[in-house]
Amino acid sequence: MAIRIIRKGEDEALRQKAKEVTKFTPAIHKLLDDMAETMRDADGVGLAANQIGILKRLIVMDVGQGLIELVNPEVIEKHGSQYGPEGCLSLPGISGKVERANYIRIRAQNRYGEPFELEGRELLARCIQHEMDHLDGILFTDYLRPDEIERVTVEERS
Repeated sequence: MAIRIIRKGEDEALRQKAKEVTKFTPAIHKLLDDMAETMRDADGVGLAANQIGILKRLIVMDVGQGLIELVNPEVIEKHGSQYGPEGCLSLPGISGKVERANYIRIRAQNRYGEPFELEGRELLARCIQHEMDHLDGILFTDYLRPDEIERVTVEERS
């Protein structure tokens, strides 16, 4: 496994739409492993492949329930509403409160191409939606007006 460089700010990979994974090779397995290690090293709860410059529909997440890998995720159902803070490994020092569905059900594939469904509520639902947005080139700040974006200085983070 290897820690990858997380793309930040205006990097063009963050604004591109990721492509569907059609071959479930050892290279995809290694990429998912690297993504998980990179996410953990950065103290994140989610990472999409776009964030390391790979335009494939891959996500890794861990909101405290163990590692979840999503390949080619798609929304089946979502409802309810929650409004809460978000940040992003690709936008360090920036946060804001975003409205998201409180419940989501998705269909995805695992690292071997086997389909499964996943339901998420609250934080897990928020993380799934945030990471799936990355796959379509959308950042959480796109949902915010400029005056709703909060910036944290280095001193405040310490």
